Amino acid sequence: MKTEWDYTDLAKAYLKRATYSPDAIDQLFKLANIDKDAKACDVGAGVAHLTKELLQRGLEVVAVEPNDEMRKYGKIETKDQSKVTWYEGTGEETGQEAGAFDLVTFGSSFNVTDRLTTLTETKRILKNNGWFACMWNHRDLSDPFQEKIESVIKKHIRNYEYGSRREDQTEVIEKSQLFKQVHYIEGNVLHLQSKSDLIEAWKSHATLERQAGDSFTLIIEEIERLVKAYPDTMIKVPYTTRVWCAQLK
Repeated sequence: MKTEWDYTDLAKAYLKRATYSPDAIDQLFKLANIDKDAKACDVGAGVAHLTKELLQRGLEVVAVEPNDEMRKYGKIETKDQSKVTWYEGTGEETGQEAGAFDLVTFGSSFNVTDRLTTLTETKRILKNNGWFACMWNHRDLSDPFQEKIESVIKKHIRNYEYGSRREDQTEVIEKSQLFKQVHYIEGNVLHLQSKSDLIEAWKSHATLERQAGDSFTLIIEEIERLVKAYPDTMIKVPYTTRVWCAQLK
């Protein structure tokens, strides 16, 4: 399925990315009173990072992903799970039945949709009093090593922007007038990566590549030098999982 951003060449690298904070997801489940019999639709499921967290908590999950390559790896990652089904679809058109889900989630995918249209589609497929949740992993930019990487990026791209993925999602959710009070949740997760995996992750950084243009190769080379000089074999990358969620009116 064709979408505005094509992640085909990035799919394999996404397998090496951090999972979402278990603590943040547990907080979401407690707030929304989600139990193991619930049914969730994970939209923009990618290579199944969030899908696997939902499955581990006993949910029946429909994973919706528009990109064929992402969906291929997601299926491989969940091949031993009996309670997941994969479909081709988008946030705006999930292809799912109306009123079917207790929870609809977006792991690092809500920002690449038309958010208001996606919220309308979310309402359509949610059960009465169902819950919407979107979340992202944000690197801790105050970490000394991450500060060095940011300095490299900002040196070449003075006005570098992370886009809506780092914005407070409250306003757009409230603007839809489809949901009750918006809740914010966060939790930390420490991701350990080998040097080669971290370099590969930066090579697959779509937001950076789009803004860097001809400077992308040079930025990656400088980041690679920083990574190779890191004193330990495994690199500690601290993330904060940030979640915005709300119950259907």
